Amino acid sequence: QVQLVESGGGLVQAGGSLRLSCLASGRSFSITTMGWFRQAPGKEREFVAAITWSGGIISYADSVKGRFAISRDKAKNTVYLQMNTLKPEDTAVYSCAAASGFVLLPRRPNEYAYWGQGTQVTVSS
Repeated sequence: QVQLVESGGGLVQAGGSLRLSCLASGRSFSITTMGWFRQAPGKEREFVAAITWSGGIISYADSVKGRFAISRDKAKNTVYLQMNTLKPEDTAVYSCAAASGFVLLPRRPNEYAYWGQGTQVTVSS
């Protein structure tokens, strides 16, 4: 089992920044990819960004490319999502997820086996 705990959400004005953190524990050695997803009220969960645990290869959704940056600190078992130039449409519950399969950088939620509890990000206009 892998446990994931997010932190760093909150309320920010449009144009501002936030950094989310996700701490992995348990059988974290089995993780191949860490991802961030978000879900706004009334909408489906959508892919935001992912990073391979070993090589640090990165993938972003087009909607956040150039504004968000994903990174990981292997020594701390932590993945970060730096969010800059935030927009009201970025408002959502953000969740980190861990995948342990052979497919790297998956973008579908059902390809991730472990999930954090989520953290609310609200961007005011």
